[in-house]
Amino acid sequence: MHTLRRAAVVGLGTQALEDHLPGVAASRLAELVAVCDTDPGRVAPVESAHQVPGYTDLERLLADVRPDFVIIAVPHHAGRRITETCAKAGVHVMKEKPFATDPAEAADLAVLCRTTGIELMVTVQRRFHPVYRAARQMLEHVGDPYLLEGRYTFRCPDPSAGWRGQAGLAGGGCLIDMGYHLVDLVIWYLGLPDRILAHTSATASPGASYDAEDTALVHLSYDSGLHGSLLVSRSIGPKAEQLRVTGPQGTVVVERGRASRLDPGGRPVESLTREPAWPRAATAQIDHFCRVLDGRCPNPSGPDAHLPHAAFLGAAYASATTGRPMDPKEFL
Repeated sequence: MHTLRRAAVVGLGTQALEDHLPGVAASRLAELVAVCDTDPGRVAPVESAHQVPGYTDLERLLADVRPDFVIIAVPHHAGRRITETCAKAGVHVMKEKPFATDPAEAADLAVLCRTTGIELMVTVQRRFHPVYRAARQMLEHVGDPYLLEGRYTFRCPDPSAGWRGQAGLAGGGCLIDMGYHLVDLVIWYLGLPDRILAHTSATASPGASYDAEDTALVHLSYDSGLHGSLLVSRSIGPKAEQLRVTGPQGTVVVERGRASRLDPGGRPVESLTREPAWPRAATAQIDHFCRVLDGRCPNPSGPDAHLPHAAFLGAAYASATTGRPMDPKEFL
């Protein structure tokens, strides 16, 4: 009989409540053994609902419970410290995106994981969703891409609310947060661009006090002749997410719940629809990470795999500041 991996969840905000805790509950390979948050008011109801010990001190949790791995779902600025605490205790980590708040932090965390020998997997749910995997296969049939169009938008009533409104805490705004998913798809499907020109804005809510961008427009260029743009905003409704990649033999369109391949005239060739549009990818990630820890499969989303993401974001924010195109490879 397979021994269940012991998991603890650190950070009991919306992401943990809606994704990670249900994901562990549905896992065939892991069991929840503890939860932690600095706010006692968040700990108590989760502790009671899941019948596991709750903590407000991570070091005490690690010493008392000795989990096999910790799922980190905390504000961006706190991620490094929590990861370092887990690594010091020899505890593996599943970490909510982003991997790091800037390229220097990403490099430091990658070294930390190598020197301590812990596994770290960044949670990028789309890599575990059948629609996004199907889209990657469809790209093989459109020829060498020359056009990329991406959009991820939704309406946040108050972009100044909480730590996400402060660039110093979040590492940026919508681009490093929700935009991380588009960045991950671009790198997974097409690789790191050769040039990035970005523009950002934090003006959607006049009178509100925040400096983390609510809207970002990023232009991408590859030496292969592929060009494109990504629009990310938390100020535009309704919620929409789409990525289109066009080559000489057609276009691949991927959105939540559906991947399609079109011929050069825009007529459908094939498609895959998944209902519900967003199954429990969190459980698939957790089960995969357990297999990584068991040595049964490689880690597809480890620290080194996310250094390009940090470089992409570093180049984009540098471009937005200077007004000049940037080569993301210089940020690796």
